[in-house]
Amino acid sequence: MNKKIIIIAGYLASGKSTFALKLSKEINIPYFVKDTLKSAICTSIPIESRDESKRFSVATFDAILYITERLMETGYPFIIEGNFETGAGYKVNEAHFIKALIEKYDYQSLTFVFHGNTRKLYERFYTREKQPERGQANQIHSNLSYEDFDMWIKPLGDFTVEAETIKIDTTDFELVNFDSHIKTAHSFILHEQCTQE
Repeated sequence: MNKKIIIIAGYLASGKSTFALKLSKEINIPYFVKDTLKSAICTSIPIESRDESKRFSVATFDAILYITERLMETGYPFIIEGNFETGAGYKVNEAHFIKALIEKYDYQSLTFVFHGNTRKLYERFYTREKQPERGQANQIHSNLSYEDFDMWIKPLGDFTVEAETIKIDTTDFELVNFDSHIKTAHSFILHEQCTQE
């Protein structure tokens, strides 16, 4: 068994999902992205307001927790990604529930927290909103000011399960050494396998 979880958390529009997909392919372990799962859950359910979207976000996190626990029962490694709420300014501390499962199943965790200049991310966020692949389930369904966006996402950068955490500034993707972070994740996953041999 290789009881490892990689968590990719942090700001909206910071490249978390893209990194999760690339990381999964590079190190050959499954990944679960909160927005993608939300789209799958809502395939046949129209979402027409921000309140409806928020309700399904809560349901999607519950699904992520369910998947996480089932995978932890197997003792194998995997990746979860999402703008996991931290409790600061939010109704629920999603980090707390993830941490509880890590402790229950005696997993080791490595967390990547993506952040950046919120003005730049705000522009990226609204460019992404216009893309059809974004899907109705993940659209904001309202006009969000920069000030509200900034206030909304700042606490997401404080995500922690009190284990190894790497913070990545993705204001400019060209300046990020993603290959180095993938190598770090690969070493994290392989370490226990090597010690068991």
